[in-house]
Amino acid sequence: MISLQKVNQLYGGTQILWDLDLEIARGSVTCIMGRNGVGKTTLLKCLMGLLSIASGSLTINGEDFSRRSAESRPRAGIGYVPQGRDIFPLLTVEENLRTALAAGRSPGGVIPEKIYDLFPVLKDMLQRRGGDLSGGQQQQLAIGRALVLQPEVLILDEPNEGIQPNIVKQIGDVITQLNQEEGMTVVLVEQKLGFARRVGREFRLMEKGRVVASGPMTDLSDDLIARHLAV
Repeated sequence: MISLQKVNQLYGGTQILWDLDLEIARGSVTCIMGRNGVGKTTLLKCLMGLLSIASGSLTINGEDFSRRSAESRPRAGIGYVPQGRDIFPLLTVEENLRTALAAGRSPGGVIPEKIYDLFPVLKDMLQRRGGDLSGGQQQQLAIGRALVLQPEVLILDEPNEGIQPNIVKQIGDVITQLNQEEGMTVVLVEQKLGFARRVGREFRLMEKGRVVASGPMTDLSDDLIARHLAV
């Protein structure tokens, strides 16, 4: 479904991604893992068109997205939850959710009711400003906003960073539900090994701007963890 071939990316004169190859299958839950600074967030930003690639190719559903704008991703059915959430702090919860309607993928321009089924707290706080929510509530809002798009692919960058354990569990349950009940493809950067093993079905390990190991989550061995994840 998503394919990157020999992708190189430079940021501020420094090369971050080096001939990176990556394949994401439709209906998978793929965890992109690696130590800090190996290019995980840069990879996601390239997927979303927020950073341009210097060379190589990016195809989504067989279409070339290598040079397409960031605005083309939501229209293509790709939802994105960035690191740090990037909600609008002065807008209400409802207004934050409604910003995603601009992509035109929700029938009738209406926030899908399933958002409130997945995250009931959002319905209770519709008129509260985003900046007044707790970190966990803001993360639920950020995921809910991405889901307003009715995406086929959901991309999340460290969705559990700084989040309390009960919300972490809820986010994991939501990812599993979306994947198993709706067939949604999920790609996430994740540092917490326990969460990755609970939610993920595939792993991709990165080192120095490349994918150096991949496979089903059951193949993520202690040796691979020691070589590429341990600090």
